[in-house]
Amino acid sequence: MFGLSATHLVILLIIVLIIFGGGKLPDLGKQLGSAINEFKNSVRPHDENDKPTTPPSDKQV
Repeated sequence: MFGLSATHLVILLIIVLIIFGGGKLPDLGKQLGSAINEFKNSVRPHDENDKPTTPPSDKQV
């Protein structure tokens, strides 16, 4: 995984714990997850069924 061994990942996790602390990690994970979901939704091609439909107007121009 990106050329990182298990030792590197453990050291990285320890550094993240020191910087952010244990209390902020759940909030940080939640924000990261919502950002990833938002990015995926914006990149994914949309179908015609996904478009919101607007009722036709009765006025003629």
